[in-house]
Amino acid sequence: MGQKTYSKAVILDAVIRILKDITYDWDLEFGEAIGPETKLITDLGFESIDVVQFVVALEEHFRRRGLPWEEFLMVDGRYVDEIKIDDAATFLHRCLNNHEKGA
Repeated sequence: MGQKTYSKAVILDAVIRILKDITYDWDLEFGEAIGPETKLITDLGFESIDVVQFVVALEEHFRRRGLPWEEFLMVDGRYVDEIKIDDAATFLHRCLNNHEKGA
């Protein structure tokens, strides 16, 4: 009870900050600033273990465990081929602000 409500802008800012922290010492060929249209796999070179690290960092930042990541990371029983930062923020906005039991 009394869970915090997050705006999408606040979530997007946190997602970008976390990605900057994760990729800080990577030798990236991606020359642009990380933003809403940045793709984790194509642009940042993420591998599956990096996605796991990203998910854990997001759950720790927002202090929420057990979010339904399978809804976001899988389609028809298969892992998605790409993850766009704005899509991650939209998913988190929906899940973090759904205060009903089981959300």
